[in-house]
Amino acid sequence: MFLTTKLANGVSLHIRQTSQFKTVNFAFKFSRPLTVQDAAERAVLANVLQHSNAKFPKSAAFRSYLDDLYGTVLYFDSAKRGDLLKVLLNIETVNDEYLSKGDVLNKVIDLIKTVIFEPNFENGQFVSSIVEREKEMVKQRIESVFDDKTRYAHQRLSQILRPNHPASISANGTIETVDQITAESLTKAYQTMIDEDQIDIYVVGDVDVEAIKSQLQSALQFSDRDVKKPENPTTELKAEKEYTKETQDMKQGKLHIGYSTPIFFGDEDFPKMQVFNGIFGGYAHSKLFMNVRERESLAYYASSSYSSHYGLIYVVSGIEPSKEKKATEVIAEQLEAMKNGEISDLELAQTRAMLKNNLKEALDLARGQIDIFDQYKDFNEAFSIDTWTKRWDEVTKEDIQKVASQVKLEAIYFLCGKEDSQDANN
Repeated sequence: MFLTTKLANGVSLHIRQTSQFKTVNFAFKFSRPLTVQDAAERAVLANVLQHSNAKFPKSAAFRSYLDDLYGTVLYFDSAKRGDLLKVLLNIETVNDEYLSKGDVLNKVIDLIKTVIFEPNFENGQFVSSIVEREKEMVKQRIESVFDDKTRYAHQRLSQILRPNHPASISANGTIETVDQITAESLTKAYQTMIDEDQIDIYVVGDVDVEAIKSQLQSALQFSDRDVKKPENPTTELKAEKEYTKETQDMKQGKLHIGYSTPIFFGDEDFPKMQVFNGIFGGYAHSKLFMNVRERESLAYYASSSYSSHYGLIYVVSGIEPSKEKKATEVIAEQLEAMKNGEISDLELAQTRAMLKNNLKEALDLARGQIDIFDQYKDFNEAFSIDTWTKRWDEVTKEDIQKVASQVKLEAIYFLCGKEDSQDANN
């Protein structure tokens, strides 16, 4: 799918030559082990790099130049995947083949070099006023979670399920860690990212592979690095509490439930867990949706997600607070049904079809191709649609029953209105 070239120790270039798109897409992924402090620093760093650099210290001039490059899109972001923290630089630009005067690609590669290696420094470090401004933006992003009760409930459940663990660390850090950032500390974080992070560079488009490889090798002078690997937890992973109820000023109740599974991303049984989650609560035909929401009318919504890097399954539902007990019981019944092998041919067929469709839809986008390859590149085999389609097709009801029997309830978190706290479940 991608042709991979090593640019330096810990730095890889992945190119996919395809006429599928009229644009050329670049993606840079800087990765390091996830910590709260690094998350805060990288979130602010992504914001700072997004808006200015040495050639374009003013955001307006930078955006105007991108517009002149036929609307080239360039943006930074930070995210986490498993126990890794990533700073992402994504670029999408027009292919010169479709222009009467084509020199956009060279200018974009030169701009990539600028935004990575030539930040907007003042006296050898980031500009303090810009750092403070972007710190406020990240803090607002962190605080906004409180206003979105579904996201807040998910965050609280994660903190209860896996305290002081990557599963419960926000990709934005905390208000406290953001507050501690200075222009000097952010400059050090930037230098660490450039010099020490694992770097994966992706190119997708109708390009001359050897030419683009040569251009990027020349423009991107990354040094060798010894990539740091995440440390394995030394303590037993278990939930802080089995049941937690909290109250806020709100109407709808948020019932979130966390389960654990010994099956992780990349394990032999991983495809079986994907099918399990699809039938359990992943899609509109799932047991949670059809029974908790449709048959029993207990929830405004009910679904599950499989966090394969952490071995966790999250069930989320929005309910009337008075229906908490009944909703909890019916959710538990759906898992028990799967443990008993109560899986229909239709549920299995629909889930396989949805998994295949989701994969095909993702691969219809250049960004989707990059993200999928980036996830699966560490497997011992090359990724292909046929391989994964075959694996899902081979999953049997007995396989699903077996993996369901390994799913363990760990924690229930219920968020409701203060006026509902006394009346709930009465």
